[in-house]
Amino acid sequence: MESISRASRASGAPLAFLVIGLAALMTQSTAGQVSDYIIGPQDVLSITVFDQADLGGKYAVELDGSFSFPLIGRVQAAGTTIRDIEAQLKAKLTKGYFKNPQVTVAIDQYRSQHIFIVGEVRNVGAYPLTGGMTLIEALAKAGSPTPAAGDDVIVVRGGGAGDGSIPVALDKETVRLSLRDLQSGTATVRNVALQDGDMIYVPRAESVYVFGEVKNPGSYAIQPGMTVLQALSLAGGLTQYAAANRLEVSRLVNGAKKKIKVKLDDIIQPGDTVVVPERFF
Repeated sequence: MESISRASRASGAPLAFLVIGLAALMTQSTAGQVSDYIIGPQDVLSITVFDQADLGGKYAVELDGSFSFPLIGRVQAAGTTIRDIEAQLKAKLTKGYFKNPQVTVAIDQYRSQHIFIVGEVRNVGAYPLTGGMTLIEALAKAGSPTPAAGDDVIVVRGGGAGDGSIPVALDKETVRLSLRDLQSGTATVRNVALQDGDMIYVPRAESVYVFGEVKNPGSYAIQPGMTVLQALSLAGGLTQYAAANRLEVSRLVNGAKKKIKVKLDDIIQPGDTVVVPERFF
């Protein structure tokens, strides 16, 4: 029974490690700005001109894509990057106002771009797309996957319909990734950059059913490579009346249900029903 308890802790480890990994990466990710972020309407810029405190401040990009700056007037911002705006302001301030002005621009509030996160996450909804945001950062913002989440996460390019619903169009570009790869920090996965309008979908895990002489019979989320022992641990372990040497799995094979004798270290499949019979006295 102690071995079953250890397996239970092991089977829950991937999700725990993922949550820790998400938090660590969010802490490590810079709170600063990404220079190639494309500015859009309603974004709020924080502008500083060295030695000219009266020119600095927060400037909201209006719906026409521009904002008004002292001495200069209207400045077109939408569709440009942070570095572009810095160069544009510096060039205009140089003409007749200051000699070699030092201008820095940052995004104070991201408002023009959004992504949609749905499925098995703790906080479903629309989120502002910040500069350089990656998939793992987006999942952290949504509170991380729930215990019912499967091993996959699907990014649907431009799939957010505004209401966060899953699109029915089949011609959308999709990217399917593994939560385990996110957990392990695979570089190619961590560097997946999101785009405006992307929808992130975390499907529910497929289930295994555990019945008979276990403490908590029922349906449980299955993870890739899960063993019979781990499934039993999810159900609270065996009762004192269990016949551990006569375990069976009921499995759908070619459309027909079959009963298969299994051992504790056998791998189970989605949809399996693990049956623990009562032992003979």
